[in-house]
Amino acid sequence: MDTCLTDPNPCHVIGVLDDGAASLNATALAWLRNADVVIGGARTLALLKNELKPGAICRDLTARLKEVPEWVRAARADNLCCVVLATGDPLCHGIAPYLAQHLCVQALDILPNLSTLQLACARIGLAWQDARIVSVHARDAGEWSRGSTPGHGLYALAQALRQHSRLLVLTSPDNSPDRIARLLLAEGLGEDFHMAVAENLLQPEERVLAELSAQEAAGMRFAALNVVLLWRVTPMPRPVRFGLADAEFEQRQPEKGLITKQEVRAVSLARLQLRADSVVWDIGAGSGSVGLEAARLCPQGHVFAIEKNEEDCAIAGRNHAAFGVANYSLYHAKAPEGLDAWPDPDAVFIGGSGGELAGLITGVLRRLRPNGTLVMNFVTLENLATATAALQALEGEGVSWDVLQLQAARSKPILHMHRMAAENPVWIVCARSAGAPA
Repeated sequence: MDTCLTDPNPCHVIGVLDDGAASLNATALAWLRNADVVIGGARTLALLKNELKPGAICRDLTARLKEVPEWVRAARADNLCCVVLATGDPLCHGIAPYLAQHLCVQALDILPNLSTLQLACARIGLAWQDARIVSVHARDAGEWSRGSTPGHGLYALAQALRQHSRLLVLTSPDNSPDRIARLLLAEGLGEDFHMAVAENLLQPEERVLAELSAQEAAGMRFAALNVVLLWRVTPMPRPVRFGLADAEFEQRQPEKGLITKQEVRAVSLARLQLRADSVVWDIGAGSGSVGLEAARLCPQGHVFAIEKNEEDCAIAGRNHAAFGVANYSLYHAKAPEGLDAWPDPDAVFIGGSGGELAGLITGVLRRLRPNGTLVMNFVTLENLATATAALQALEGEGVSWDVLQLQAARSKPILHMHRMAAENPVWIVCARSAGAPA
């Protein structure tokens, strides 16, 4: 970043709307008409070409954003008047923060305009002071499907839909309103939100479609220039985040199994030391109970789950659909297959290992982020012995670990009274990599 205090020749960053010069006040027009160097997208430059003085140098920033700071520096070094044209408010998902990062705030004179999102809200009378703004102006990652990972261009929107009742969405040609509507349907939210699409605002062909259902919008086509408004029409769910009863999860029938019981699950999640943005691995997911509760506890994070048994993986998938979380990805495979493609974790839970336990422990601890934690549950002496032997072998690499035995008893009716019935004991093994607090 350049260092500067006050600047006699700042770069003027001017917000422009799609009616061109008509959207600019007298100050913005004066700077534009006096500019020696004008930087903007091809469409914006074309809108304002009649306002530029003869001989003004125009630079198209399309696909050349990284070059813009150097263009600005060069213009200012030559004592030229430089203007950068932005869309709407340059500080709302615009170019101004990028320029401030690579130049300095004092080198910029920002003249904001109305945001197209404000205009769209005004068209339908939707208050926007408590709305969440989301940009899906990202690379095309295809249609959204349940369990998509954070690299998907619609991921931020999928998360925001679970946390906010009003959303204002900046779209792109690929992540269009119909694709957003199909996301709502894929996430089971089609009946929960109404949509409005504002196309070609401030142009002769302007069109505003208010109160569309997701089902309607999913099959429509829209103009390339648009913004989307979403507002919830059903009450926001208030799900329990932690300590759900075992009966809340579908489990394998006829025997109840492959679920980490409520008491053990609660302690295991506590030992994982989760944060709001934690990346979590759930290895041997079973019914998905630990990973799905972790997803609720980490709304800005993501859970990657793997289960080798096809029937159990299907059950975990149905539990995922019922849980209403979009930060959970489930894979049918046997660990460690596919783990190399996952981001390094902050927390790892191992509920099953498929006979690869020792190697899995070593691999996980070497991938674990600083201050991360590995938690494992065992019900057999053999697996406990394998785990503790593997951890002892890693102590020279700075691994610390401990074992907790947990045994709970639940009340059961007997005649007109109740007795206590013991659950099987479970060993909870917790390990931390070098640098993590003990």
